[in-house]
Amino acid sequence: MPQNMEVIVLVGGFGTRLRPWTEDRAKPLLPILDKTLLERVIEVVPEDLISRVIVAAGHGVEQIENFFSKKNTNYEVVISVENEALGTGGAVGLAAKKLNGTGPVLILNGDLISSVNVSELLNHHEKKGARATLSLWEVEDPSRFGVCDLDESGMIRRFQEKPDTGTEFSNFINAGCVIVSRDLINNFSSNKHSMERVVFPSVAESGDMAGLVFSGYFVDAGTPTSYIEAAQTCIKNNRFTSGKKIDDSWYGKGVQNTSSSVRCSIGDNVSIDETSILSDCVVLKNAIIGKDVKLERCLIGEASIISDKTILSDAVINHYSTL
Repeated sequence: MPQNMEVIVLVGGFGTRLRPWTEDRAKPLLPILDKTLLERVIEVVPEDLISRVIVAAGHGVEQIENFFSKKNTNYEVVISVENEALGTGGAVGLAAKKLNGTGPVLILNGDLISSVNVSELLNHHEKKGARATLSLWEVEDPSRFGVCDLDESGMIRRFQEKPDTGTEFSNFINAGCVIVSRDLINNFSSNKHSMERVVFPSVAESGDMAGLVFSGYFVDAGTPTSYIEAAQTCIKNNRFTSGKKIDDSWYGKGVQNTSSSVRCSIGDNVSIDETSILSDCVVLKNAIIGKDVKLERCLIGEASIISDKTILSDAVINHYSTL
């Protein structure tokens, strides 16, 4: 197995579905418990497999650069800047210009929290002699996704985009983690195009695309509901190195009241009055929750203040707000 693999993380979106949280900060830097979303995405890769990470970004570039300039990592982090939306294929093609290794390259979707086993995926890629190998996740209803036809030998033969119910080849969808050979990625155009719709079908039809199904968990953290689910998934699977887990909630440092929250992520130094009740919420650091507050399925921004007797559900409260 080759060591020191280069990794491309696709974070080109504006994070519009998480506004107002993303109006003044890059979505990849929003926290999921005690790490940023971007770090959560990268941590599925064993550190001894990573030599460099190329972050393909179009928004919040300076913030991302500043974050990693202060962060000690065992690998180099390089930013590939998209001045316009290039689609997944164009973003990879542009980022590929910053590659300097020789082995296969791992491409990760920057929104996904999953239990994919990258070492197993790499083994499968090499065993099958594939030019591209997709991680696959099984869904109950594939009609909202593109599905792939995986044969008994572990090779993908064709794709089907958003099939009508009952017409699908399979229930296996692309899980946002793909290994591509160096010769394939070197041929990516940096013009705007979709990797999934333009590049992958022809690779599959030529018999050079493998697929490997994994189990465990798979969450796209791009919406308020799924962002909460991503935090809850990390709590359930103990994906944190600081703070503490009590029942089904996680609490950062300096949180005194740990009895008012159910299935919540509560950031560092958050103050919650003991008369308040929070369920299925993510509260970022330094927020203050007043008396007799009831919050359900809310995202509460950093250092925001929620006044006494506030009742909210399904709300996103911006950082430094007062309600």
